[in-house]
Amino acid sequence: MKAIIITKPGGPEVLKIEERPTPIPSENEVLIKVKAAGLNRSDIAQRKGNYPAPSGAIQDVLGLEVAGIVEGLGKTVKRWKKGDKVMALITGGGYADYVTVDEGICLPIANNLTFEESASLPETLFTVWDNVFRRGELKLGENFLIHGGSSGIGITAIQLAKAFGAKVFATAGSDEKCKACEDLGADICINYKEKDFEAELKEKGIDVILDMVGGDYFSGNINILNPDGRLVYINAMNGNPKELNIMKIMQKRIMITGSTLRSRDIKFKSALAKEIEEHVLPLIKQGKFKTVIDKTFPLSQASKAHELMESSEHIGKIVLVNE
Repeated sequence: MKAIIITKPGGPEVLKIEERPTPIPSENEVLIKVKAAGLNRSDIAQRKGNYPAPSGAIQDVLGLEVAGIVEGLGKTVKRWKKGDKVMALITGGGYADYVTVDEGICLPIANNLTFEESASLPETLFTVWDNVFRRGELKLGENFLIHGGSSGIGITAIQLAKAFGAKVFATAGSDEKCKACEDLGADICINYKEKDFEAELKEKGIDVILDMVGGDYFSGNINILNPDGRLVYINAMNGNPKELNIMKIMQKRIMITGSTLRSRDIKFKSALAKEIEEHVLPLIKQGKFKTVIDKTFPLSQASKAHELMESSEHIGKIVLVNE
């Protein structure tokens, strides 16, 4: 099979096509013929050598989410059969013709979605459901803020938070991106290059914040959170905070948490998949949730897809399509 491999740590040019053996599913795995694979920021970090794959995962082939057709079954697989259309969260190896994955981490593809649209969903659905609704415990009527509203995570967080009855705020880096966030359901989106989100939102008060920025955003987040607010981190692109006001955290009873998803075990991810299938997939089938794809690239042009992602000029997801 064809696979896009990392020949060495570096820029997009280090991604090359190579022939690899087709993987064989273990007892509880399915073999998926990959029709499309989604890109994520962690792919960039791994390509640069800054985010190694967890132990046991494919080390030199990127790709954390795929959509395709089941072509092989392990001996104990019960739910799926050959020919089923599925999307799946994986630990690596998605930039390839085939990939194996535990049957519990696969989700059915809705009839109203293409393979490309489906491949844009698993990583964001799993991440948002776990961090906004499980860890952040977002409730009906609460105020929710997502930093990076036009990212793949952002467009998912905006729509799900809105669907479950929250008032939604977002930050993004241009007026065009802010308009895209508001078109998806954000009540207010703040262009952080022109306005200070803390000044804009302090009087409104926020109950849950999902932050992938880190750095200097920390103090602003603490200042706008309501008492008993929850601050959830899924990345820290701007590094660690420079100051920490412990007394203010205590006075407001703020909970600060965060998580990474890739290294979590199959049992945890399977439980997430069941909740997503129960609570989120119906919204997609009913057309109440939109996939947002900025651009697709052939698998052979993975390096160009990476260039676009690093430019941060995209809105929504970037997807590789298997020719």
